[in-house]
Amino acid sequence: MPSVPDPAETPSPCIVTDSWHDSLVVIRCVGDLDMLTVGALDRQIDTAFTKKPTAMIIDLSAVDFLASVGMGLLVEAHDRCSDATQFIVVADGPATARPMRMIGLAEIFALHPTLEDAFDAARR
Repeated sequence: MPSVPDPAETPSPCIVTDSWHDSLVVIRCVGDLDMLTVGALDRQIDTAFTKKPTAMIIDLSAVDFLASVGMGLLVEAHDRCSDATQFIVVADGPATARPMRMIGLAEIFALHPTLEDAFDAARR
């Protein structure tokens, strides 16, 4: 009988990348953002802060699952931003935007449905 893998030993897939556009950074997550994968996003955010961006866009448009630990990290990142750094999140749909709106995160930081909308907001 085949064994079932232990979820703690098989982390959810999550790929985190960044791209810089002058002093604006886009940090993109693909996959599941949960307690096993949130560290990758946390490290990418930490690295970006060392370069003092004028805007930080967290793109969750390709995230399939967003756990509360991921939402908590977004609040922490927002709180770390100085007045000189805009914090914007891209999220649309039931896996990301819906839970963030339900718990009031859209009242804490800017939430946009597309990366294009986020870029437009950052340029204002």
